[in-house]
Amino acid sequence: MKTPLHIGILLFPDVTQLDLTGPFEVFARTPDVVCHLVWKDKQPVRSDRGLMLLPSCDFSDCPPLDVICVPGGPGQIALMSDSETLCFLRRQAEQAQFITSVCTGSLVLGAAGLLRGYRATSHWSSRDQLALLGVEPVDAR
Repeated sequence: MKTPLHIGILLFPDVTQLDLTGPFEVFARTPDVVCHLVWKDKQPVRSDRGLMLLPSCDFSDCPPLDVICVPGGPGQIALMSDSETLCFLRRQAEQAQFITSVCTGSLVLGAAGLLRGYRATSHWSSRDQLALLGVEPVDAR
């Protein structure tokens, strides 16, 4: 039997729902993949437009992830200085094969130091902030 690929999508207050559920739909339909919605605890989390989403695991019981995905949304601002979240991402990144983001999720990865020295993009209105985090901002996908 093939070992499943563990993909973790960070769920956080004020996430943009589509930034989370779009990748989830694609990842969860992939054979031999286990997709986790991860947050600090397992309580429902409110998106930026009021949709309540339920984490499938928390930081303490999240398995080692092969792929990390950080979606965007206005809640990203608080995450950029949230030491618990940034430490979780750094710890998981040690064994992850891919570290990814959607939209302003790249700023969270940048704040965790995981994009230092790399080229990355973000929402056009936030892209320049990447340079402040040691990232080369690019106008590309």
